[in-house]
Amino acid sequence: MIRGFLRAVTCALTIAGAGDALAQFGSGNVRIVFPFAAGGNADAVARILAERISKQTGRSALVENITGASGHIGMRAVRDAKPDGGTLLFSPSSPMTLHEHFFGDRLTFDPFRDFAPVSQAVMFDYALAVHPNVPVASVKDFVAWLKANPSRASFATPGAGALGHFLGLELGQLWGLENRHVPYRGSPPAVNDLAAGHVTMAILNTTEFAQFHNDGKLRILGTFTNKPSPFVSNVPTMREQGVEIEAYGWHALYAPGKTPPEIISALNKIVVDTMREPAMRERIFKMGLIATGTSPDELRAIQQRDKDFWGPIVKRSGFKPEL
Repeated sequence: MIRGFLRAVTCALTIAGAGDALAQFGSGNVRIVFPFAAGGNADAVARILAERISKQTGRSALVENITGASGHIGMRAVRDAKPDGGTLLFSPSSPMTLHEHFFGDRLTFDPFRDFAPVSQAVMFDYALAVHPNVPVASVKDFVAWLKANPSRASFATPGAGALGHFLGLELGQLWGLENRHVPYRGSPPAVNDLAAGHVTMAILNTTEFAQFHNDGKLRILGTFTNKPSPFVSNVPTMREQGVEIEAYGWHALYAPGKTPPEIISALNKIVVDTMREPAMRERIFKMGLIATGTSPDELRAIQQRDKDFWGPIVKRSGFKPEL
């Protein structure tokens, strides 16, 4: 009984401490910077979090789309903001894990030092798909077909420098092929050109293929997941077919680097509680995303793991984008 009483007191103090931290948020509105254009699913998740932060803090929380320079203008705006919880960052994984590998000394922020992790909010998986006229049903058969038809070894992605770009190049390395990258301006034109037969294969978010796959307009050969993707049925993983690569994209909430831990803790509770609500998980699943919700330490570990894994692959690619 005494232990139960102490737990109740501790819980009450924790809630009170979180409330004190929330009361200190900035001096006005809370802004969540999303460093890319409005309108996509990630932007929608940022707005969900803004609504919850507004509800919990009593301050108006808004999403601000600060675009340009591969997201770096928005990243720098958060880096330079006062670390009081008034300015936050909702970032995809690429700027936090890939950009330092190919921008090098031109990168004007440090993904680890300049931002304090709050929580991963959502993740999504990737898949490899081919045009239905490609006469294969497995990755093994596809590799054999490509070696017999090396001029057909090209892959589409939504753009250079994203995870799909490096996945395709790494597959070429593993298969001993020159796998040529065909970047598009976003996923819809890449999927449409694959369905029309203008490119042989594409690597995208699994859900962007799902309806085309179900309609027989393209064929998903495998997903880069550690178990079958929840977004498509009867599709084996790449690992089950001998390709030892897993790849997940994600979006996460960060604060400026020196934000006090009590504010980070309060924000983390809002994100985790939101992402673990059954109705919210279902809503986000319908958006093609998987709701997660992690601790700050877990997010930092995910970020470090992905940075370390993709570093050698990015460097082998020789990719050097313009800023």
